[in-house]
Amino acid sequence: MTQTITVAKGDGIGPEIMNATLKIIMAAGADIKIEEIEVGEKVYLNGNSSGISKDSWDIIRKNKVFLKAPITTPQGGGYKSLNVTTRKFLGLYANIRPCMSLHPFIKTKHPQMDVVIIRENEEDLYAGIEHQQTDEVVQCLKLISRPGCEKIIRYAFEYAKCYGRKRVTCFTKDNIMKQTDGLFHQIFNEISRDYPEIENEHWIIDIGAAKLADTPEAFDVIVMPNLYGDVLSDVAAQIAGSVGLAGSANIGEECAMFEAIHGSAPRIANQNKANPSGLLQGAVMMLNHLGQSDVAEKVQNAWLKTIEDGIHTYDIYKEGVSKKRVGTEEFAETVINNLSKNPDSLKKVVYKRDIKLVLPKYCRKQQMKKDLIGVDLFLHWNGLEPDQLGDLVTQLNNQNVSLSMITNRGIKVWPDGFSETFCTDHWRCRFKAIHSTRISKYEIIELLNRAANYNLDVIKTENLYHFDGVPAFSLGQGQ
Repeated sequence: MTQTITVAKGDGIGPEIMNATLKIIMAAGADIKIEEIEVGEKVYLNGNSSGISKDSWDIIRKNKVFLKAPITTPQGGGYKSLNVTTRKFLGLYANIRPCMSLHPFIKTKHPQMDVVIIRENEEDLYAGIEHQQTDEVVQCLKLISRPGCEKIIRYAFEYAKCYGRKRVTCFTKDNIMKQTDGLFHQIFNEISRDYPEIENEHWIIDIGAAKLADTPEAFDVIVMPNLYGDVLSDVAAQIAGSVGLAGSANIGEECAMFEAIHGSAPRIANQNKANPSGLLQGAVMMLNHLGQSDVAEKVQNAWLKTIEDGIHTYDIYKEGVSKKRVGTEEFAETVINNLSKNPDSLKKVVYKRDIKLVLPKYCRKQQMKKDLIGVDLFLHWNGLEPDQLGDLVTQLNNQNVSLSMITNRGIKVWPDGFSETFCTDHWRCRFKAIHSTRISKYEIIELLNRAANYNLDVIKTENLYHFDGVPAFSLGQGQ
């Protein structure tokens, strides 16, 4: 059955590369109908701070599949990123970016590179929850959820299974962020047991990133939380040959969006210069998603043949390697002329037909036993001596709740702090139960009342819990 898709031609080079992409896939026999919407700069400048109208949302949600060209987000003015908004509103939790070298036809130091970055797309620091708390300190909340981890990690293993990949690697920084990244790593270990036929490994993000940049052929599929995946998928695309050649898929339980990973490049707009390859790669992923893998295969092999024959746009043209420098339209025509051909040197693509990833809906686990055993009070205090603050804050103690530690930017400064430690005006004061295993919410209220009586500026609180008897909060550095 013919699939209706939503198309947005975007801004800058967007209309040119979208027209070229659609021309190619339709010539290859894509069984689609197109419903076009307008998003991006014009919508922003007409007073819509999200860059998309309600009617356009309705069309996207009706059709379920969205092919989007790059857009321009105006600077300043409180305009929100439409990419981030779309991913979150539509529940597009998985971002998939294949990064493969096309050596020797596209310059790269890594001729054997063929890695897929699978990035969590909805949470982590991209929840975008930030606050200024004191004169000197602002905060960004890093939110990692069990459902978010389970969905993206299972997607990575299912992707590897469906596409014949041999290994899934997890990157985190759980040696430092033991609760958030620790949860991601823990769930990776849990889910990997369901896929004994696929190798699994974990790397700390810093050395993993260094290894990826130096020896990308060591990796196959890499799954990461949002921020790490955003950064390293661009790195991977660039070292493979060019960010301009890469496309991505954004997959949810109901909807999907496909796009190039580069921007709208307004400086070369309307000059017939732009390379449509990134968006074309997104369209190939879309065709596979729609079950039209035969068409996707035809397009991908024709594109590889075009690259191999040295028919290149200006961004990848290289004397001695490229044979002919062409514009956007000429590149598209060449790909179309190659639709019945396969590459000679580059590896021919053969996709499985009707690829279906088995992705069960998240099942909420049995609720854990949750015990409140203390509270962190965060203070805005302009003094410099931690011992002075300690003397003041210990006056808030009661018979069951006592100050146990003060930290500044995470490091313990009371008791027994170091005079060399630099302190800001943002202090965490940890109170814990001393005569029982738990405290009550009323005791926290009493602490807050006492703090107000002493003119202490409490800017936030964080409750300290045990879940099933296990501490669910970080220690202070140096504690």
